[in-house]
Amino acid sequence: MLRWFTILFCILLATEAAYPWGPTGHRVIGQVAEQYLTKKARKRLNKILNGQSLAIVSTWMDEVRSDSTFDYMADWHWVTIPDGMTYEETQKNSNGDIIEALERIAGGLRAGQTTPEKQKQYLLILVHLVGDIHMPLHVGNGEDRGGNDIRVSWFGRPSNLHRVWDSDMIDETRLSYTELAASLEQPGEEQVKSWQQSGIRDWAHENTVYRQPVYQIGNGQLGYDYSYWNLPMVRQRLLQAGIRLAGLLNEIFGQR
Repeated sequence: MLRWFTILFCILLATEAAYPWGPTGHRVIGQVAEQYLTKKARKRLNKILNGQSLAIVSTWMDEVRSDSTFDYMADWHWVTIPDGMTYEETQKNSNGDIIEALERIAGGLRAGQTTPEKQKQYLLILVHLVGDIHMPLHVGNGEDRGGNDIRVSWFGRPSNLHRVWDSDMIDETRLSYTELAASLEQPGEEQVKSWQQSGIRDWAHENTVYRQPVYQIGNGQLGYDYSYWNLPMVRQRLLQAGIRLAGLLNEIFGQR
């Protein structure tokens, strides 16, 4: 009995390791992106996605985790950049990582030389990973599996630091993805332009700056205080991800 319990526990640890924003967070990002698309990009995306919204398709990469056909994408959701290092200085994952995958997929979409089926899959991957790369703990420090190894309680319930960021704080708002997206403050044109002019590697390195407040967990009993100080960062990262996703999609699909 003890042996089987140990095996089950290890499986649970392994399967929770790479999940970023939960479904609500990803859908918020897709909903925000819809508001910043150009007319030309919106028309092309509507055709590729058969009328589905970016919010709805944003969770595809997490949904296919149960299909072993897509196991090759498992390591694309995250990257390790230890403190004091840049991505360029790190030892790269032979299976790829979120930066490598985003740059490669975006390049493939720009080239426009894929089949309709491949183009749609590339788009689904891009939409999801732009969200992932804005989740602070998906750029890990290499010490705790992106916070999964840090056990905490959330309002008295067992959790871990990764889960607090991917879903606990968002779910605690009790808002639907449309309500949460509508509640985000609208930035000015100059701010939007600045966010969209940054690149994929910039987005990843921003997360290394956020590590200090993320890891300020005291005795691990997290609740109102932790949410008060960190939920604004969650909201900003969701907003930035949506606006930057729109900028990338406008660049790829709004020019031809």
